[in-house]
This record gives sequence, C-alpha cells and structure tokens, in this order.
Amino acid sequence: MLAARIHGHGGNEVLRLDGLPIPERKPGEVLIRMEAAGLNRVDLYMRNSGAGISHRLPITLGLDGAGVVVEADAGSQFRAGDAVVLYPWQPCGACPFCLKGEEVLCTRGRIFGQQVDGTFAEYVAAPEGSLVMKPERLDFVEAASLTVAWLTAWRMITTKARVETGETALIFGISGSVSLAATQIAGALGVRALVTSRDPKKLERMKDFGAAETILDEGGASIIDRVMALTDKRGVDVVIETVGKALWPTAMKALIRGGRLVTCGATTGEDPSADLRRLFVRQLTIMGSTLGNRAEFRDVIAFIGERGLKPHIDKTFALMDVAAALDRLEEGKQFGKIGLKIGRL
Repeated sequence: MLAARIHGHGGNEVLRLDGLPIPERKPGEVLIRMEAAGLNRVDLYMRNSGAGISHRLPITLGLDGAGVVVEADAGSQFRAGDAVVLYPWQPCGACPFCLKGEEVLCTRGRIFGQQVDGTFAEYVAAPEGSLVMKPERLDFVEAASLTVAWLTAWRMITTKARVETGETALIFGISGSVSLAATQIAGALGVRALVTSRDPKKLERMKDFGAAETILDEGGASIIDRVMALTDKRGVDVVIETVGKALWPTAMKALIRGGRLVTCGATTGEDPSADLRRLFVRQLTIMGSTLGNRAEFRDVIAFIGERGLKPHIDKTFALMDVAAALDRLEEGKQFGKIGLKIGRL
C-alpha cells in the first residue's frame, strides 16, 4: 500500500509516498480500506517541527479519515463493506479521565498521525471503538472532514460554551474548517453568529452557512466597533477563538459581563496578554478545548443528519498530490476543508 510519511522535519522535502505492507489487524481492531482523508493544521505542524508532540519518525500523517471495512473480529458490530468514519483519538480506557467518560483528556492516549501512523494511507487498522458508521448523505471526503473540525467545533459550542438559543456568538476567521463548522452548528442551534474574516469575498458566502452578520477584519478596533453596533453596545455572550495572540484582546473586549471564551488554536502566537483586570472585574470564563469524546463524535454526526448539514470542502487532492494539498493549507487561502482522495471513490 502507499502511505504519505514524513522522514524528518522541514518542508515538503521530508514528505515521501512510501510503499508499505498492509497493516496487520490485531484483535479488537478493524482493517479499513481508506477512501478519503482531510488536512488539519497539525499535519503542517508535524511536518514542520512536531515540537512538543511525542512522536517517532518516520510516521504517516493524517488525523481525518473515512473508508470501508475490510476485516473485523467475529462478533464485531462492523462487517466487511461497512462505510465508516474514524475517531482520531485512541484512549487507554483505564485512566481516571477515561473512566469518567472524558477520554479526550486521557493521559496515555494516542492520536493518528502523531503517536501512531495516521490516515494518509491506503489501509489503516483502527480500534473498533474508534469507528462510527458514515452518514449516507455524505460522500467520503465530506465524512472524513467531521473527524477533527466538526468534532472540535461541537465540543467548543455545546460542551464548553453550552450555548443557548437566542444567544450571540462571535466566531473568528471563518475560512478555517473549525470556524466554518462552528458557524454552521451555531446557526442550526438558533444562536446568532457574528463571523469575521479579512477577506470580503469569503464573508459574502457566510450567510449560506448560518451566519447572521459578517464583520470585515480591518484590525481589532474595527471588529469591536462592529460588534458593539450589531449588539446595541451589549457585546456577545460567547467567543469561539481559533487564532490566538493576534485577536485575543479583541476577543476579551467583545464579551458581555459573565461571557464565555472558548479557544482551540494559537496560530498567531501562544502568549497573549492575559488582561487579568477585565477577566476578574467582568467575571469572564475562559476555556480551552480540543477534539472531543467518542460520545460527542457520535452526537455531532447524529446532529448533522437531523439538521441536514454538510461540511464544506474547499478543494480535494489525490493522495499522490498530498504535497500540493499541504501547500494550499499553508497558504491559508482555503475556504473550508481540504480533502484527500485515497481510494477509488
């Protein structure tokens, strides 16, 4: 089989399409013929340095994935031919976090494309508990994009922020797949979503994805002025933050008293000003979030089916063109998810 693996850190020169044996399925695992995958910022990070993430080289990239079952244990809930989506996290199942249902906090968990070989391969062996049946109305590329972006957005909005119908949420950088998914989810839940972007053409499209209002990002002050105008100087109940340092002061100033900020990214820096006085005087709540639990993964897939939502795919590349796919992600010009076609589709 072919697999896209990094053999070092740097640019695309460290990336190779290697011929490897099809992985041997262990008891409790399911062998999957991969049909599609999706790209995430962490794939770029792993290629560039992987600093702070325990991993060995070479390693196959990829967290997102969907495919078709080839082989499973006798008595498994999955059969050959089943179309499935992969949950990216492999929890230990025995630590205190796993035992209370918070396996995403597992102290010994492993993630595809980081601690174990990932999804940018023609075959993957995955724990049965990491699989969910693919929604019939989604193609494989769309289904694969649920793995990280939609799961992350779902946990941020429903588990962490606990949004309520009628509340207002400010969502930064809507061209990214997490922010775009968050907008779609918020809109479907009856939340008034205010979205920002530096690209007016991207903003023009956002009413079709659940946004109530759009804000052109011409700097932090411009966002605050527009937020206050749109909320009658009240501010927003919730901020969904995926950017980090550059927009952190804006995010803090946009919140009402008692507001909630949920963050999952630091692409512009990981050391923003804390603004402690605003934090305690206005009694704000700041929460970190990443990925989600298996129950949340099942919930977001069910929600998508109930509400008739679909992930938006920016562009799809063949596995052979994974370097070009990484280049597009690095340019930051995408609108939605960048997909990979792996199988015959």
